[in-house]
Amino acid sequence: MLDNLPILSMITFIPLIGALMLMVISRVAKDEGREQIEKNAPTVALWVSFVVFVLSVMMVLSFDRTSADYQFVENAAWIGDGIRYRMGVDGISVLFVLLTTFLTPLCILGSMRSVKFRKLEYMVAFLILETLMIGVFCALDMVLFYLFFEAVLVPMFIIIGVWGGKNRIYASYKFFLYTLLGSVLMLAAMLWIYFYSGTVLGERTTDIAVLASELTIPAGAQTWLWLAFFASFAVKMPMWPVHTWLPDAHVQAPTAGSVILAGILLKLGGYGLLRFSIPLFPNASVTFAPLVFWLSVIAIIVTSLIAYRQNDMKKLIAYSSVAHMGFVTMGIFAMNVQGVQGSIFQMLSHGVVSGALFFCVGVIYDRMHTREISFYGGLAKEMPVFAALFMLFTMANVGLPGTSGFVGEILTMVGAYQVSPWIAFGAAFGMILSAMYALHLFREVIFGEVINEKLIGIADVNKTEAFILGLLAIMTLVLGVYPSVVTDITAVSVDNLIANYNTAIAAAPGN
Repeated sequence: MLDNLPILSMITFIPLIGALMLMVISRVAKDEGREQIEKNAPTVALWVSFVVFVLSVMMVLSFDRTSADYQFVENAAWIGDGIRYRMGVDGISVLFVLLTTFLTPLCILGSMRSVKFRKLEYMVAFLILETLMIGVFCALDMVLFYLFFEAVLVPMFIIIGVWGGKNRIYASYKFFLYTLLGSVLMLAAMLWIYFYSGTVLGERTTDIAVLASELTIPAGAQTWLWLAFFASFAVKMPMWPVHTWLPDAHVQAPTAGSVILAGILLKLGGYGLLRFSIPLFPNASVTFAPLVFWLSVIAIIVTSLIAYRQNDMKKLIAYSSVAHMGFVTMGIFAMNVQGVQGSIFQMLSHGVVSGALFFCVGVIYDRMHTREISFYGGLAKEMPVFAALFMLFTMANVGLPGTSGFVGEILTMVGAYQVSPWIAFGAAFGMILSAMYALHLFREVIFGEVINEKLIGIADVNKTEAFILGLLAIMTLVLGVYPSVVTDITAVSVDNLIANYNTAIAAAPGN
């Protein structure tokens, strides 16, 4: 059905085309027309993102889950000298495209009332951001990947810096500089690989699939290259101790910015580890796996303790995200089926659950204009529907069986246990701590008496909020009860990744 269509380019660039159309029409329109365009921009952006979501669903339904090869491949001349426009998806990346196209229209829908000024520019920024995020997951050329990977910073920088909180300028610059600094090292490593490929393969190439299957990098060089790539991906996730930009960015970002930051942008680092670090540098990955394990466990435990001490709901959920990303890195470097499958599932689940939690915070922030936990209490009596939805997402964040949070965490721990029981025990202790801070937040905000008179009569979720949170609740339960909807798609690609990794390790000198 999609064989003759450049489906990936359509999914990737339709949001950008929509953004450009809004900007051009706004420029040429007269004053009265410009006001009308400003008013209708959210609706236009919503329809554009919805069309992209429909296309991505069609792509997933047409995806051959029995093949480990890249599918819907597009290959065209671009810069030259081995650098081409290559796009494609496999079982690892296809669901991240779907997650991106699922969350973006929800973010746009949720922003229609909460954004009070420069709505057109806000929607343009979100549509451009969607193009860049999808591009990261579809790019099969190293240079193309890097352009999408770095360009993502710009619209998010603008979203935080223009529509954020009181300290938005500080938070946006910290976000931008932290993530850019790590990526400079990755660019240098990519250039080395590009020139080295010409020496080994006879011609220079930036084709990710060719580099992963045909290029063998010396062990000594792998060490430095692995560190260069890891510096970028670790900051993006972010891993402890390079995580300090995340709480500030989340606290200052508008609600939809926090949703997309936690739901998608943090996944770019984990995806990069699976796409580059493991296939290109297998020997270095073995060498540094113990370091990653301990950094992961430290992140899970330490940031959970820090989260418990927070009084700002957004900051608490932000530290929670760092802890959950610790399960992802732990599962990836276990390099077995359970660990890698669990890390992918955890990223997808976290995208849904963390996005839902930030939406929940946005619901009460729009009414009370504060995120302080101590301000609230007794919302179960005033907002029963909100309380029920918030409880579901809290339980998923804790990892309650039957929710999506349980599947990813238990798989990563099973994978880690096969490598080191101590690492798995440390992660299990972190799960206990996650229950401590999540239930503390829920108890303080939802239960008890309504002591604060300002909360009396607070409106429960409206139709739009119920629709957004309801969809996220359905996804949370579907993934928790029927996890094979994900694992059936990712299985063949994960098996292929692990098989190639084991082959590379066995063929390494000294093994």
